[in-house]
Amino acid sequence: MIKRKLQYTIQSLLSDFPAVAILGPRQIGKTTLAKSIAKQLKKPTIYLDVEKPSDYAKLQDAEAYLQMHQDKCVIIDEVQFMPSLYNVLRSLIDTHRKPMRFILTGSASPNLIKGISESLAGRIAYTELSPIGLDELPRNIARNKHYFFGGFPTPLTYKDTSKAIHWLDYFIKSYIERDLSMLYDVKMDTRVVRHFWQMLANNNSGLWNAETYARALGVTAPTVNRYLDFLEGAYLVRRLYPWFPNTNKRLVKSPKVYIRDSGLLHRLADIYKLDELYGNVIIGASWEGYVIEQIITNLPNNITPYFYRTHAGTEVDLVLVKQNKPYILIEIKLNNLSKPKRGFYEAIDDLKPTKSFVISKETETYTDSGNVTYISLYNFIMLENLKLYF
Repeated sequence: MIKRKLQYTIQSLLSDFPAVAILGPRQIGKTTLAKSIAKQLKKPTIYLDVEKPSDYAKLQDAEAYLQMHQDKCVIIDEVQFMPSLYNVLRSLIDTHRKPMRFILTGSASPNLIKGISESLAGRIAYTELSPIGLDELPRNIARNKHYFFGGFPTPLTYKDTSKAIHWLDYFIKSYIERDLSMLYDVKMDTRVVRHFWQMLANNNSGLWNAETYARALGVTAPTVNRYLDFLEGAYLVRRLYPWFPNTNKRLVKSPKVYIRDSGLLHRLADIYKLDELYGNVIIGASWEGYVIEQIITNLPNNITPYFYRTHAGTEVDLVLVKQNKPYILIEIKLNNLSKPKRGFYEAIDDLKPTKSFVISKETETYTDSGNVTYISLYNFIMLENLKLYF
């Protein structure tokens, strides 16, 4: 089992909150993490899987059943499939308000699951379990493997690459044919979902334009907006929004869209080997998305990520904002010898950040005469300790 650093956060939250939710995509290891945490608690625990018929039956009279176990920490897996539980949990927590009562796991954003946000407000702490990050990688797994196959535990730990590819293909097929419809209790056109997801992959890091996707898919703009909401709510894609400083410049106002896990991106783009990726046109966007995801999942809560682009060509890949001020600007390069274009330096002049970085795959750390630091992604996150920058 790969140790997840979120475990320490959850253990701390359980000492203060009656309920803690572990959210993230399916198959990311939420159940494994919840059970691992349960072993560390100084109280008995029980585990219920809402997708298991026998456990679902136990919760038909959830109030009576859970009251019998109010002295235990109750783990309820995939809670979004039983929305009737939310009001019951609220009542039980209010009647016996003690920390460490419930650990809930879910595969969809509470904002898209009717009832959970309102019912448990003030009673629950939300955490997100992302794919295994570069900073969590065991020494026996190469960084290139992590980049190509992504951070889902099963394909990442397979020694047989063909098994990893098969797992990722099945995961995508399962989400398209079953999981998304189940998560949101809506009927979805599987053909459209598949083509849409593949289009997003092949336009990774592209600006979002619903009309363009709608025309290509033969559906309406509201439909593709809804499908994008569903994929984002399932923690499969990320929308990165533009930063709007007080300026009279004409700024790009559409978000950029990324496939969050690099392994899923490469399979959606039908790339089988790392060598093939380096010969593919998506390599730059793939690396950009990978770097952005690794950084965002390591950011402190008081830092918000954006990008910056003007219609005149001034651009920066990642703007890290602290207290409503652009604090760090990041330009992402795959080639260690590549230098930023003029637009990056213009962005520095526009935004006047505290620090500026060029992050590439492998490079020695140094700072140029313009006070821009060149650094590898690994060193930026690990050796330099990302949180120290803030």
